[in-house]
Amino acid sequence: MDKDSIQSFNHNITLNERKNIIITGVKKIDSFDNEEFLLETTMGPIVIKGEDLEIIKLDTYQGSVSIKGVVNSLTYNETTKKEEGVFSKLFK
Repeated sequence: MDKDSIQSFNHNITLNERKNIIITGVKKIDSFDNEEFLLETTMGPIVIKGEDLEIIKLDTYQGSVSIKGVVNSLTYNETTKKEEGVFSKLFK
């Protein structure tokens, strides 16, 4: 997957009745199992938690993924450099 071409894709999430989710703008899948997916997207990292989660379609060229299962939560996990900078200054 070419990172430059992925950057131009829009990031969208479509969730249908908490059972099917389609995400575009996916740069990579960091990890996944049947209860949790960790995705890197053009808008930051996402954690999807649920039950019986599985990939039904992965398109690395278009940067999209389709997941089925019961979706319990979807969270953007963004750690800002400003926060990291404050802590690193305190512990120097």
